[in-house]
Amino acid sequence: MKKNHHGAGLLLGLLSALTLMLVGSSPASASTSAWTLEAEGQRICVSPQYGWPNTYAFAPVTGSWSSVIHLEVRNLPSGSSSTGGAIYPGTNHHLPDGSLVINGLVGLSFAPAPAGEYTAEIWATDGRHTESDPLLLVFRDGC
Repeated sequence: MKKNHHGAGLLLGLLSALTLMLVGSSPASASTSAWTLEAEGQRICVSPQYGWPNTYAFAPVTGSWSSVIHLEVRNLPSGSSSTGGAIYPGTNHHLPDGSLVINGLVGLSFAPAPAGEYTAEIWATDGRHTESDPLLLVFRDGC
């Protein structure tokens, strides 16, 4: 008596194809980022004659994120510059007393500029989501 292995081979092939279809259709690991830039309300006072070569702005982020968040300050007065920062994947939440751990900083260097108020912008992006907050720069004597 001759055994028929044709049915078993067909069944094995069908199961293999079905397994590959299921594995191939599984969703890619989605990024679970839900974060908020909380840098609003900052004010930096700078001498119009001398500038301020080395300081920083706070750029805290709350929530949770799975990608690096890049930080920068833009719209600075002429001759001033920003050294970007980064916040690596993690979480940050307000503490029970309402305070917040500062997990992001952006380096700043201010050149001398005419007295007055300037509005710069702190921005944060993970490549998919971008947020920004204003940064008030006050150039005046007596800072």
